[in-house]
Amino acid sequence: MKKKKAIVLVSGGMDSLICAAEAVKENDEVAFVHLNYGQKTSGKERECFEKIADFYHIPASYRKVIDMTFLKQIGGSSLTDDEITVKKYEGDSDKIPDSYVPFRNSIILSLAVSWAEVFGAEKLYIGANYEDSPGYPDCRPAYYEAFNNLIKEGTKAADISILTPVLRMRKKDIVLKGQELGVPFQFSWSCYASSDKACGECDSCALRLRGFKEANLKDPITYK
Repeated sequence: MKKKKAIVLVSGGMDSLICAAEAVKENDEVAFVHLNYGQKTSGKERECFEKIADFYHIPASYRKVIDMTFLKQIGGSSLTDDEITVKKYEGDSDKIPDSYVPFRNSIILSLAVSWAEVFGAEKLYIGANYEDSPGYPDCRPAYYEAFNNLIKEGTKAADISILTPVLRMRKKDIVLKGQELGVPFQFSWSCYASSDKACGECDSCALRLRGFKEANLKDPITYK
């Protein structure tokens, strides 16, 4: 029988961690991709990526770390531009925040689809989450429908599909799903601003903390 192969985009955050666990459970061979796009916490995210890959026994040859630091040169986001400060969480909003990295997910997905064609993967997992990030244009369900159509039109291996397991989940449900799957939340990182101890104030930290609180569970990482 043909082996089921998958590629997971693993940022080191809790959403991609759930995707990694789901992919390992559902497929015979799984590869991980990590992107360094010049984000302020790139070193910490890379460390988490390696720990998650070790946890799921991903061979070194099935791990790719791709340099996308040209996005830091482009700037325009508080995650990559040193002149833009990472803001404190101000509540849920459908406005596009300055943490949005212009066209990042499209570039990331293009690179991952390219490897999927060579690797022979038919599934590509990404931890995009619309419910907690409605302002991000590349976290909307319609965006992934469009990208799947693009893959069908523009690749030799037209059977590749992007899967978004946590797209419509609240952070509380992501935490509970992670508990069910036995994921190592202690190896994940969500903070946009800090790499030693999480700031607890940026959008990503605030939503993560809320998710754990609503799930009545303790977040295992350290906050300032």
